Amino acid sequence: MTEFADRSLPDGWVVWSDEDDGRAVLAYHPEVFDADAFPPACLPTLYLTHGRRSRRPGVNPNDRRVDRDWHVTLYLEPDVYLRGEFRFPTREAAVECAVDLARRFDGGEIDYRALYQIPREEYFDALDDLTGRDE
Repeated sequence: MTEFADRSLPDGWVVWSDEDDGRAVLAYHPEVFDADAFPPACLPTLYLTHGRRSRRPGVNPNDRRVDRDWHVTLYLEPDVYLRGEFRFPTREAAVECAVDLARRFDGGEIDYRALYQIPREEYFDALDDLTGRDE
């Protein structure tokens, strides 16, 4: 898949994986949010998936009731993610959304603190430094 190569991601985001089936994962500053400094689950990631990530295994993907749309999800941790409807009929539109969310996150436009019920201050401080919120 070349859609991410054709677009300019903010410097902090990297394509972690881009699978043949269209699924992709973007990671935010993996050199900062590594397992030594933070729990591995704290790596901010953008997932691009075909069908809902919560779809149960064993469901026939050709079943008309199965979601065929593309979804983009911004995770800060497995249970902490940006709520909203990021669902698209084409992969190209989903890639465009993922790139836009990456830019908005890197630019400090997404309030990641509001997504948490229990704050992680050290983690927030690192994100603030990277996204320019400490200025």
